[in-house]
Amino acid sequence: MSVNKESILIIDDDKLNIIALTRILSSDYQVYFERDGESGIEAAKTLKPDLILLDVIMPKMTGFEVIKILKADEDICNIPVIFLTGRRGIQDEEAGFALGAIDYITKPFSVPVVKLRVGNQLKIIQQMRQIDSLMAAK
Repeated sequence: MSVNKESILIIDDDKLNIIALTRILSSDYQVYFERDGESGIEAAKTLKPDLILLDVIMPKMTGFEVIKILKADEDICNIPVIFLTGRRGIQDEEAGFALGAIDYITKPFSVPVVKLRVGNQLKIIQQMRQIDSLMAAK
């Protein structure tokens, strides 16, 4: 019996962060990654992951610019985004939430905290899908 894993797209320019997050999450989830904002947006459109982990500080396009584009596209606007970043300022965190992020994790991150926050968000997604399914069946 094959069980489809939920999918996570990591958009981060730091190779070590991608490696660490992949190791942390790949046993429970299907993990994809892109190393810049433009490629991340295209991957989100193609893969339609269940969750996106997004860095704020990247060359060419910041995570704040990326989330604006993601949230403006009706095909992918409902994909939840968690910022995972070295930006610790309260203004950055507020900006992330104001742009539509569902969570904001600062680096260096705690492995158990990342696992729990990702797991909690994916549980919420599952529950919302169940509610939508029940509503559609009525």
